[in-house]
Amino acid sequence: MLDTPPNDNLPRGTVCIEEIELGMRRDLQKRITDRDIALFAEVSTDRNPVHLDDGYARETIFEGRIAHGMLTAALISAVIGEQLPGHGSVYLGQSLKFLAPVRPGDIVHARVVVTAIDHAKRRVTLDCSCMVGDTKVLAGEALVLAPSRKFD
Repeated sequence: MLDTPPNDNLPRGTVCIEEIELGMRRDLQKRITDRDIALFAEVSTDRNPVHLDDGYARETIFEGRIAHGMLTAALISAVIGEQLPGHGSVYLGQSLKFLAPVRPGDIVHARVVVTAIDHAKRRVTLDCSCMVGDTKVLAGEALVLAPSRKFD
């Protein structure tokens, strides 16, 4: 048995609007590491000590370090950009609710599910969620412009 689940965020190409169906879903699993948190802090310039300083973080309501919420949300972006609709999709909007903290070492399971399709406008609405074990840590909805075979 593997200690770490495989990273399912492999390039999957594109699912064009013509092939997208209600209920379609795609998933990704990733273990959040200290390195991920440090790199996200560097790239985003969000160096809040709740993410980086054990001593500081122990004194917060979280009682320990947590990953950036947007790092978790970025896993949703990865599913959308790599899997559904995948390459060529364009984000139009995203709502997010952060429901519980993600800690270093947690395995996050990100999922998107198609809930609405507007073929005429090539718009797809996706239910978005992230889980750590049985705990939902993120919930939201995305609106994306899906690629079309007509533009290949």
